[in-house]
Amino acid sequence: MKKSLLSIAIVLLAFAGLAQNFNKNKLDSFFTQLDKNQKFMGGVAVMQNGALLYTRTIGTSDVATGKKSEDQTKYRIGSITKTFTTVIVMKAVDEGKLSADETIDKYYPGIPNARKITIRHLLSHRSGIHNFTSDSAYQTWFTREHSRSEMIDIITKAGSDFEPGTKASYSNSAFVLLSCLLENIYKMPYAKLVETYITKPLGLRNTYIGSKINTSSGEANSYKYHGDWKLEPETDMSIPLGAGSVVSTPTDLVLFAEALFNGKLVSNTQLEEMKTLKDGFGLGLIRFPFYGNFSFGHTGGIDGFTSVFSYDPDNKIAYALVSNGSNYNNNNISIAVLSAVYNKPYEIPSFARFQVRSEDLNKYLGDYSSTEVPLKIRFIKEGNTLIAKVEGQGDKRLEALDKDKFGDEPAGVILVFNVASNSFVLMQGGRSITFTRN
Repeated sequence: MKKSLLSIAIVLLAFAGLAQNFNKNKLDSFFTQLDKNQKFMGGVAVMQNGALLYTRTIGTSDVATGKKSEDQTKYRIGSITKTFTTVIVMKAVDEGKLSADETIDKYYPGIPNARKITIRHLLSHRSGIHNFTSDSAYQTWFTREHSRSEMIDIITKAGSDFEPGTKASYSNSAFVLLSCLLENIYKMPYAKLVETYITKPLGLRNTYIGSKINTSSGEANSYKYHGDWKLEPETDMSIPLGAGSVVSTPTDLVLFAEALFNGKLVSNTQLEEMKTLKDGFGLGLIRFPFYGNFSFGHTGGIDGFTSVFSYDPDNKIAYALVSNGSNYNNNNISIAVLSAVYNKPYEIPSFARFQVRSEDLNKYLGDYSSTEVPLKIRFIKEGNTLIAKVEGQGDKRLEALDKDKFGDEPAGVILVFNVASNSFVLMQGGRSITFTRN
């Protein structure tokens, strides 16, 4: 008993130490820099041991009217929706309406390999069902309303990429099927399921299934930065369903995380199932490392919206970021926020710009290729901006960082040119690849 009390005391002291050393002013300065330099529009929230530790929102929810974002501004959170869907599936299992290991042939007999694909395969991206959002044709129809039967038909016709259970490959299609399946067994729409099993019990007033974006009700439009913020086309929410249709706020997401990992939504046994990883995926969860600590959560992206939520069970820390526009690598934002919370060093970026003239860019123009990767890049210029036309990926506007050095901050890419050798080195994620002018 004495040992247990001592252990509890040590844990409580650790919590107190984290909170006591939290430097809110420095983190506020970090976000002020992002805001001043048009690097990020959105918000973050951190909850520690059940108490809200920090929130901050910057940017604009509607650029056309200049409406500023607030803590209650609501954003599409994309694939974080998959965690919500997984929770409802676990509820269905608890209620005896589903088994995680039953096959889907009685629900979707037309799906290839339906007699081999289980509910668990769908939840863990191991079904082999082709991901419809990966197809180039998707860009021609994602803004139009689709019925459930149309979506199932699209997924069925797309076929299978591999034998179920043999490997993992991310599939939005699987979670669309799961949400339609849940609607069928509960005889209620997915939006009502989310309300009944998650948002209403937890009191999440700013979390729901989205429809057409309505900025007058506090929802944010999404944007991408091309010299200034440009409005993004809007995915019709009849398409992503349980794969990506939830709208929420950072504060609601940390409350959701707190509830999920503390037994308020699923049992401890089910939570452990969700956290168990195979080929990088759990059931509706993935894992994030940070200085030897591990959190569980999910990322999201839809149109110009990006998001992430996580929970560190050992330190009882919930974190969420949502954005309706980013001209910066959002991972760097998460690192800064978590560094502030865990008392780790981080720097406030200056965003000092290296000035180049239009004629300075001529020496970089042309077509480049690499023997290391099958990728071709053409460089053109627009005024005093260097633009990389990446094969199959579109145009990337590059920022001049130094002499012969350019970057794509949102993608975490750095390019360093060697004019004498007609080459450049592309650096991303710890990897360096040399490209040579053709």
